[in-house]
Amino acid sequence: MNREKVIFGFFIILALTLNFGFVLGEISDPAHHHEYELFAAIVVNLIATVLKFGDRSQMGALLLATSLVADLQLVAAAVVWTMVEHVTGTGLDGAIASIVSLAAGALLANVVSVVLLVIETARTHR
Repeated sequence: MNREKVIFGFFIILALTLNFGFVLGEISDPAHHHEYELFAAIVVNLIATVLKFGDRSQMGALLLATSLVADLQLVAAAVVWTMVEHVTGTGLDGAIASIVSLAAGALLANVVSVVLLVIETARTHR
C-alpha cells in the first residue's frame, strides 16, 4: 500500500465530507451551519490543493482545477460571513443562504474531484 496515495485520498475525501457537513441543513437557518465547520472545510481543502501540486498529468491538472474552484468558493463564503458579521454588523439571517450557496458550489467541485480520483484509481488497477 502506498502511504502517499492513502494520505492524498484521505484529504480529498475529508474535504468532501466536511464541506457536505457544512452545507447540510436548512439553507436559511444559521443554526444549521457552523463557522468552525466552514473553517475546517477551508483548511482541509487548502491541504488537499497543496497535495495536488506536482502531478503533471491531464488528470492531475483537472484535480488541481477542482480544488482551486472549491478553495475559491469556500474562501468567498468565509469573506461574506466575515463581512456580514464584523463589518456591516447586519447578522447572518439575510446572508446565510448566499454563504451556503457558495459552499454548495465548492461541494460540487469536491464531488467532481472524488469522481475523478475514483476514475484514475480504477484505470491504474487494470
